[in-house]
Amino acid sequence: MTIAVHPAASNIAGSASGTPTHLSPITVEIGGLPVRLLPPDAEFREVLLARYSSYVREEGGSLTPKPAVQFELHAAPFAPSSQSSEGALQVACSDSCWQFTRNDFHAVFDTRTRRGTLNFAPNPYSVDTLLRVLHSILLARTGGLLLHASSAIRHGHGLLFSGISGAGKTTIARLAPPDVRLLTDEVSYLRREGSSFRVFGTPFSGELGIQGENVSAPVRALYLIEHGVANHIERVPEVEAVRRLMRNTLFFAHEKCLVGEVFSTVCDLARHVPVYRLEFLPDSRVWEAIA
Repeated sequence: MTIAVHPAASNIAGSASGTPTHLSPITVEIGGLPVRLLPPDAEFREVLLARYSSYVREEGGSLTPKPAVQFELHAAPFAPSSQSSEGALQVACSDSCWQFTRNDFHAVFDTRTRRGTLNFAPNPYSVDTLLRVLHSILLARTGGLLLHASSAIRHGHGLLFSGISGAGKTTIARLAPPDVRLLTDEVSYLRREGSSFRVFGTPFSGELGIQGENVSAPVRALYLIEHGVANHIERVPEVEAVRRLMRNTLFFAHEKCLVGEVFSTVCDLARHVPVYRLEFLPDSRVWEAIA
């Protein structure tokens, strides 16, 4: 079998301290949680800087946030057929040690030390997945969650548009008028604030292929979207809202206590944020109905 090796892999000693010491780490802060990434080589460091540019915090100085989490990134050999970002993702926890595995990477994260390693066939999709899984787990313990939804800020308030693949998340984002600040067209980041919720921008993009703005706002409304023959909005009963939001929540672990935390958060979200069903036509008039 032919094994494809990233050029940087030859520079990695294979130990936990294999990251070249002359490379500066990159701190990526999403939703107020900074994650320090130690890149495997200078080339991939530039890839990360470009991909997360709006969310990178400079190292050094009094304004640098103290990283809550740190990951060493190690280039590793993977079979060519295993370098695709497609494939089953496995997430498991033993004691305080989490493991995230897919055909293109393997990550280990210790919640006690808040340190981890990622061995991967270097591509940005592996790091994207690492960050999504990591944030989903850490958010679950603090009353937050990741939701399959596009989101935006208008008139100082957050609006979310949640749906399954093909429901129109990217279409809604693409049709947004100039006074709308786009947070994401793919994965929305929610944190609890007392009895309310705040939505944050993310670098996780869908079909638009662009980063959301690195800003946040309190959530005013959440729309469960679907294509229709006319623009129509109706309030969704709380029980139905919970059921549909659970289907659209990104959570990769199976630990009962964390699943329970996520369910409780979704229930609170449906209780404190108005949830509507939105049927829409793919033109800009849908934003007139929303406003």
